[in-house]
Amino acid sequence: MADQKKTYYIEVGSGEISQSRTDSPWNFKIQATDDEITTLREYFDQNYSTEWQNFFRAHVPYIQYHYDRENDIYDRTLIGIYRMIYQLGDEEAKQHIKSMGILEQNEME
Repeated sequence: MADQKKTYYIEVGSGEISQSRTDSPWNFKIQATDDEITTLREYFDQNYSTEWQNFFRAHVPYIQYHYDRENDIYDRTLIGIYRMIYQLGDEEAKQHIKSMGILEQNEME
């Protein structure tokens, strides 16, 4: 029963995952199992935590963005989120993510 896929609506900016298409704005429609949604939620939670670390780091002006480990972690996690949405998403989600150019070609096969 846990392997049964359900429809979810994803808002990447806020990290929201919903089963209702009308309760809040959303960017992507996906089909996912409970385990896949748990993994996606963990990605969003990781980025939320990293955002706080970045907030505090932003108050240290001598560290540039491209030398900041927390920003690298955030970027890698965000790419992981988009990779998962690409794998689980409908055709519209796949086309949008492909047009963004953030995934390698082998990640979209």
